[in-house]
Amino acid sequence: MARRQGGYPGGGGRQRGGGGGGNQMDQLMRQAQQMQEELAKAQEETAEMTAESTAGGGVVRAVVGGNHQILELEINPDVVDAEDVEMLQDLVSAAINDAMRQLDEKVEARMSQVAGGNLNFPGF
Repeated sequence: MARRQGGYPGGGGRQRGGGGGGNQMDQLMRQAQQMQEELAKAQEETAEMTAESTAGGGVVRAVVGGNHQILELEINPDVVDAEDVEMLQDLVSAAINDAMRQLDEKVEARMSQVAGGNLNFPGF
């Protein structure tokens, strides 16, 4: 009993040509590869990004890196009050959270440059 290959009558698996779709498929593959390369480059760039924020009129300053790590945290000693630790905690949280938000916006903007407008799929 003869086996069919590729599940198509006539065997042989995938065939190029004849259907006229080969060039479009090649173009799609090239676009996908180019987008993948651009995405990898953008990911490297975003890992190097930083964002900075302050709270309490500048008494607390936070700098975060592209991998969401805290790079710097500065606290003005004048704001440290043993009787009001909660205020200091709020200021630190506010500075870090705002810096993270800014970073996320930068990363999102960069990634949308890669994804936005680069897709040109014929027939879709």
